Amino acid sequence: MMKPSLLPLISAAMFSLVLSVAPSALAAEHSHHHEESTMTLDQGKKWPIDESLHTGMAGIKKLMSVAIGDIHHHKFTAEKYRNLADELQGQLDFIFKNCNLPPAADGQLHILLSGMLRGVEQMKAHENARGGAIKIMKALHAYPEYFADGNWQ
Repeated sequence: MMKPSLLPLISAAMFSLVLSVAPSALAAEHSHHHEESTMTLDQGKKWPIDESLHTGMAGIKKLMSVAIGDIHHHKFTAEKYRNLADELQGQLDFIFKNCNLPPAADGQLHILLSGMLRGVEQMKAHENARGGAIKIMKALHAYPEYFADGNWQ
């Protein structure tokens, strides 16, 4: 387990790394100071999706790809974070309302989306809003690793 005194330094380094990637990549890993449920594959295979999940996730990816440059260059104000969080929440609400996956796949999706929900809440409260953006990007990075979205780019 990581010593708590090293966490801010490591988190800051990882945050810089995340925000330095190309916006189209939207991919990063960073350290966590809390336990999260671990996603798994379906006996080595990716979980099935439906069209509404693809639509919602693509909407989230588009919103983040538009915002990432300004976030990286510290041009995102508290108001911009709140507006982005509201738009992201709309996409998440769409997924929750319309997505219909088999129970095991749905359970894995809830693990993925829980990180996004925490990120959205951080952005709305402006408590480490950039950290909230990282949570969203991390989930976007994990999505194609665990879900069989043939149209994900």
